[in-house]
Amino acid sequence: MQPVAQEKKVYRRIVILTGAGISAESGLGTFRCQDGLWENHTIEDVATPEGYARDPQLVERFYNDRWLQLQSEAIQPNPAHEALARLGAEFSGQLLLVTQNVDDLHERSGAFAVHHMHGELNRGRCPNSSQTFVLRAPFGADNCCTCCIPARRLRPDIVWFGEIPMGMDRIHAALEACDLFIAIGTSGTVYPAAGFVDIARHHGADTVEVNLDKTPHSQFAAHLIGKASDTVPVLVSAILAGESLNQFGHKDE
Repeated sequence: MQPVAQEKKVYRRIVILTGAGISAESGLGTFRCQDGLWENHTIEDVATPEGYARDPQLVERFYNDRWLQLQSEAIQPNPAHEALARLGAEFSGQLLLVTQNVDDLHERSGAFAVHHMHGELNRGRCPNSSQTFVLRAPFGADNCCTCCIPARRLRPDIVWFGEIPMGMDRIHAALEACDLFIAIGTSGTVYPAAGFVDIARHHGADTVEVNLDKTPHSQFAAHLIGKASDTVPVLVSAILAGESLNQFGHKDE
């Protein structure tokens, strides 16, 4: 009897969305808690334009603490970040890596052209020109732009509630063209990112979710349940080998 040939699937255009779960495995807090507080602050106070206008010093302290945590030697990319960097280096097709995270762990792992839809902790933004600058010192009265006269005090380069995520046109175009969409470590409940899987599926893409648990109401075809640092390297190896992702199970099994 001849052995059954293994099913193959070669993808050409992949979109990957990463969320807080992948960074949590590197020791970064996910900010939002079930009680609606971020590090004992209300979202309205530290994550809205109105909160910043009302008390910029409070908002600056909040993001300075997050920025300083990110500089700690204890915070390093984990195997999931490294596997995605490997995929970017070895995949012969088109790959868009979109992250909801504001840290730089993807970049530190060697990933390139990462799209930060919610901004970056390591950058400040001029409130007048919207030009961004690498953050080399904590936010404060002395940390100003170089694009204006007089110089303007930099605000965090973070998308706050009530603001539009960055690069949505680019993301939508990639979702409509992709043949594989993967979501890693995200709850799938906060829009617009929660709708990415529906866009990809509507245009015929295969869809895979990597999470500790299946997310409620998700429309993914396949699920890898477990820590991203364990599951993402396996998934990346399968993609690069041209293996079918059916091996990872289906929603209704």
